[in-house]
Amino acid sequence: MSETVENKETLGFQTEVKQLLHLVTHALYSNKEIFLRELISNASDAEDKLRFEALANDSLYEDDHELKIRVDYDADAKTITIKDNGVGMSRQEVIDHLGTIAKSGTSEFLAALGKDKAKDSQLIGQFGVGFYSSFIVADKVTVETRRAGLTKDEAVRWESCGEGDYTIEAITKADRGTIITLHLKEDESEFLDQWRLQSIITKYSDHISFPVLMKEVLTEEQEKEGKKAEYNAVNKAKALWTLPKSKITEEEYQEFYKHISHDFQEPLTWAHNKVEGKLEYTSLLYLPKAAPFDMWNRDMPRGLKLYVQRVFIMDNAEQLLPLYLRFVKGVIDSNDLPLNVSRELLQNNKVIDNIRAATTKRILDMLAKMAENDKEQYNEFWKEFGPVIKEGLAEDFANREKLAKLLRFSTTFDDKETQEISLDDYLARVQPDQDKIYFITADGFNATRHSPHLEIFRKKGIEVLLLHERVDEWLVAHLNEYEGKQLISITRGDLDLGELEDEVEQEQKKETEEKFADVLTRIKEELKDKTKDVRMTHRLTSSPACIVADEQDMGMNIQRILKAAGQDVPTNKPILELNPEHPLVLKLQNETVESRFSELSHVLFDQAVLAEGGTLDDPATFVQRMNQLFVEMNH
Repeated sequence: MSETVENKETLGFQTEVKQLLHLVTHALYSNKEIFLRELISNASDAEDKLRFEALANDSLYEDDHELKIRVDYDADAKTITIKDNGVGMSRQEVIDHLGTIAKSGTSEFLAALGKDKAKDSQLIGQFGVGFYSSFIVADKVTVETRRAGLTKDEAVRWESCGEGDYTIEAITKADRGTIITLHLKEDESEFLDQWRLQSIITKYSDHISFPVLMKEVLTEEQEKEGKKAEYNAVNKAKALWTLPKSKITEEEYQEFYKHISHDFQEPLTWAHNKVEGKLEYTSLLYLPKAAPFDMWNRDMPRGLKLYVQRVFIMDNAEQLLPLYLRFVKGVIDSNDLPLNVSRELLQNNKVIDNIRAATTKRILDMLAKMAENDKEQYNEFWKEFGPVIKEGLAEDFANREKLAKLLRFSTTFDDKETQEISLDDYLARVQPDQDKIYFITADGFNATRHSPHLEIFRKKGIEVLLLHERVDEWLVAHLNEYEGKQLISITRGDLDLGELEDEVEQEQKKETEEKFADVLTRIKEELKDKTKDVRMTHRLTSSPACIVADEQDMGMNIQRILKAAGQDVPTNKPILELNPEHPLVLKLQNETVESRFSELSHVLFDQAVLAEGGTLDDPATFVQRMNQLFVEMNH
């Protein structure tokens, strides 16, 4: 719905924007000053985009080549104004950018807001809609903008009080770029101060590569002398990554990270390198402390900022890093790419491929160094980003060995849910005759830790990897061996402990199979619609039964995951294994009443399915059978 009155049109915000503005307007934030960082950052992006577009069309500069950002305030009018001479916006771009959240993950973003008021404004920036943070301090925002290349009469004024709608109208604007005016709320007068604004700019925007100007404050004597106030740069306006490392402080590195990532926290660590030789480029790469809320949205904007000879080319250059490193933030500045490099060119460019390979290696080396020298810091990293690193085993064959050394797991060694044990730690504890690495996968830590499949391994003191994340199924599908030892699932195929079994145990297995041959035949017939086979096992010590997948079949857990995702997965019947020493199995062996034998056979199978983390096709019948058995026991 819209109405037009004298060239002014009133439009309604997109639903998600209404929700966002409501949260911003009606919440109290502990870090309100963030609005200025976001608006200056947006202005810097507009300057960068103009410089890039002008590479192909110099007339876009309109005889104004000095790119800059200006910040003014008016204590009497209670306004703050941020002005840039960047690329500006057309009318449709204003509607698209200021009336709509055009990014994926909107619902997750809105769900995250409101949980921790101290960090909500940081989320706004991280999501890439920092403009809306204006309404933290303003009850009305006016935007006047003209896109470079359009006529002065094609400018636009956008205005809103942060409620349900906004107005948009055509105006005349002689110069290109954008002017944002914030009409401050009554209780936000702290920002109507020269030194307060300067301190915010110095804190958050010192290394923006364009000058951020503010008008100097004149003394009474200077005013009497008739001196005119001039605009001076508040920030250093130098590209941080181009400076020698010895001239950059730790605080400057941290603030630059916050600028490019819109993150509230300081980075976990970073690497700043200048590469010379066949390729010449500079990289400044950061690892965040915490995972972004939309990290599992594989379509989210990702990648590094790409510069060519200090000229901004593109944001989120995803070709510079593999997908599993999508959380890494930073800058790449190359001397070996043409200034007119485009997205199409990036996809088939050998220089980009070489930079990508070298950058990936540098990040993995950074992580390996952290894992070796600071285990506590690495465990902190793994807790946030471990599942994403696991994706790399399926996506990055060239670095599979490096990635395998970075993996961390829960194991039966300490039964802790936190994943802190490496494969090297595991191998350091293997038994002398153990030639395999054993693992179990299930949906959830408790399902793995309490699985009946672990009973024989706990009895013999054999360590097992407890893989309880969904990505683990893809991990073990692409990591078949490590340091010459094969990774073996303890829930698939017939359990063969090889040299870890003595001759007495092997002889007992043969005797058990002969002893229970008749009862196994009866159970197979009874459960022929549910099982592929029924056999005795030595892997159980306290449970009566378990189910396993055949050696050539898909594992039971991955079958459930794929079905839950809507995949058409062929149903493979499991194998039922029975514990010959358990009283229920012995009772089954001696049962002469056929109906009772049938009921008990089905109960054992259903119990095994539940213990393995599965679900029953007919839970009501299972309950009836259990109740009947309880009644018979009491008689």
